[in-house]
Amino acid sequence: MMAFDAAIVQGLVQGSDEDAWRVIVDRALSVASKSLAPASAPSEIVKREREIASLDHFLSAAAWDLWQSFATSVERNSTRLVRWWAEPYSAKAILILDGLSLRELPWILEGARERGFVIHEVNAFASELPGETNEFARALGFGSRSQLQNDGGGLSHKLQPTATESVDMPWEDCERLISAAKNWVFWHHWPDSKVHDGAVAGQGLDTLTRDAAEQLRDPDFWSFVERLATGRRLVVTSDHGYAATGYFPDADGEVGQFLKATFSSGRSVKGQGECGPFVPPVAMPISGPHGDYRLALGRWKWKSPGGYPTMTHGGLSILEVLSPFIEITK
Repeated sequence: MMAFDAAIVQGLVQGSDEDAWRVIVDRALSVASKSLAPASAPSEIVKREREIASLDHFLSAAAWDLWQSFATSVERNSTRLVRWWAEPYSAKAILILDGLSLRELPWILEGARERGFVIHEVNAFASELPGETNEFARALGFGSRSQLQNDGGGLSHKLQPTATESVDMPWEDCERLISAAKNWVFWHHWPDSKVHDGAVAGQGLDTLTRDAAEQLRDPDFWSFVERLATGRRLVVTSDHGYAATGYFPDADGEVGQFLKATFSSGRSVKGQGECGPFVPPVAMPISGPHGDYRLALGRWKWKSPGGYPTMTHGGLSILEVLSPFIEITK
């Protein structure tokens, strides 16, 4: 486990909740955004995973109350996007890559620089709680992700006026879908589709890391991004990240039994209820715009029917509740 330097410890324990979260988000961003090489990416991503795990451990073992202030201390990505949409840019576009986490940031930053994009902002904002797709869609005023399909966004969402699309197609086919409409919101199902496909035992982060390196360095992907950014200011972002639960330690005994009984193979459950007698806690009640939930807290996995997934989202760990936000122009 990585040791914190004195400045980080000071920022975590001496200031307000907002100060502590700023330190945590900045630290996660600085660890995750350093450049990657395709050959060494799988081992480097695991190394970074361990580094960010020390922040997660601090949060779950010593400062779990900070999670209660997460939603008010870290701006929600949905709020940030609505705020950005109100800026007086003549034309704009948002590309939502479903489930994109901070781990994948380096490929996007490197690809953008290589292709002569100007990078205006690189940041991380909060997912909804729980970090799920349709909660994010609803926070933007859509009924669900599927509503964006085939320009079906409608007139009651918060990103007016805009053309919309939601697909899981090859990048070159996506490029063909971009019309001359002034504004665009395009929600692609990758990498979340891959997160769930690859979450079976024996696969996981390694497979996804290799796939991300391939997809986000693909000339077809960048041709699609260029098409979206032509004449438009573009933000590349996501609805939530994911937890590489295959690397989480096993909860056993009463803790494991409680987590299995409460969450089965997931990381959140709707409604109020028992969060267990455990100190530090392993589950936390969260109330917010999406109602009452109990969320799994920290880096635990447990035995569950069919095996616990090696990648998932919906609970409380740093890389599943932060979404990257990259603003670029060409």
